[in-house]
Amino acid sequence: MNFTLTENQLMIQAAAREFARKEVAPVAAQFDSSGEFPRETIRKAGELGFMGVEVPQEYGGAGLDSICYVLMMEEIAYADAAHSTIVSVNNTLYNNGILQFGSEAQKQRFVTPVASGAAIGCYGLTEPQSGSDAANMRTRAVLAADGSHYLLNGKKAWITSGPVADYMVMFALTSPEKKAKGITAFILDCNQAGFIRGKIEPKLGIRASATCEIQFADYKIPVANRLGEEGNGFAIAMTILDQGRVGIAAQANGIARAAYDAALHYVKERRAFGAPIGSFQMIQAKIADMKTRLSASRLLMLQAAWAKQAAKSTGARTTTEGSMAKLFASETAMFNAHAALQIHGGIGYSKEMPLERYFRDAKITEIYEGTSEIQRIVIARQETGLR
Repeated sequence: MNFTLTENQLMIQAAAREFARKEVAPVAAQFDSSGEFPRETIRKAGELGFMGVEVPQEYGGAGLDSICYVLMMEEIAYADAAHSTIVSVNNTLYNNGILQFGSEAQKQRFVTPVASGAAIGCYGLTEPQSGSDAANMRTRAVLAADGSHYLLNGKKAWITSGPVADYMVMFALTSPEKKAKGITAFILDCNQAGFIRGKIEPKLGIRASATCEIQFADYKIPVANRLGEEGNGFAIAMTILDQGRVGIAAQANGIARAAYDAALHYVKERRAFGAPIGSFQMIQAKIADMKTRLSASRLLMLQAAWAKQAAKSTGARTTTEGSMAKLFASETAMFNAHAALQIHGGIGYSKEMPLERYFRDAKITEIYEGTSEIQRIVIARQETGLR
């Protein structure tokens, strides 16, 4: 098995690392503190092709593969998880869904500006009463009598980039009596009448990735903006999440690697009882566990990215690979952030160092795009075939 990265993969990894080091890392603490959306750095990310890594060049993207994408995501998350969250939503939850299920006209109109970084995309699945139980939605889209448009009413919650987004891939009930099979996907213009943005959520971590509730009040959706056929929305949503989880695995690995590197440096420099603390067996055990988990996590991420790339030509689902990578990487991020903070002791608890931010940011990777509990259910059901 050859683990050597290609020239393109090494190129985007290096470019993302340089961008993260020069542009993201210096402002990460500032935006974490203020909770403001980092428009300028996100604009620069778009100029470098990071907002549409896998999008073909004819639609404004970089035209690279899935491994390039996760390498880029990991480098940006290493500097700041919030920036990588914005990049992730644009690439996977928004762009990938339209590329896979959209018409040529939809790709031209809705993917091109987002992939180039000129606009921001978001994804609307979660509702106040439906998180892990995504099929339990209440938002309704009713087809007009003349068949020209749908009238949308309802509410979505925890929408990443919602306060600033220009376009949204969104899911609503068109046939409530059919439950999950009555859900349909749409593409919305967020600057149209009837699209109402709620307050920005005061989150524990990834604070610079603006998140809010969205309400729809008689929002008119042209039939041309339906994504796929009526009733296919739930399958589309789950396919998009399969792919999105690979990006969250990369984000989690970026956080985990940042925490590990900080700990490794500290145990060599910090002295206690007349010796570097890295010479103490309890500390050595933590370093060994952090490194081993990180290495295993990155291999699961690369396997999932490889499977995702291969599926582009076959149309196969990559449910198990994406869920395993996301599950293990998110728990590795929390494990490493906790261990690194513990190694640093009191100074790690202070905002003078980024350890407490890594800890806060890592937690969300175990929650969004499917909790760790949901990932275990998904993996087990895929393996057993039982429901």
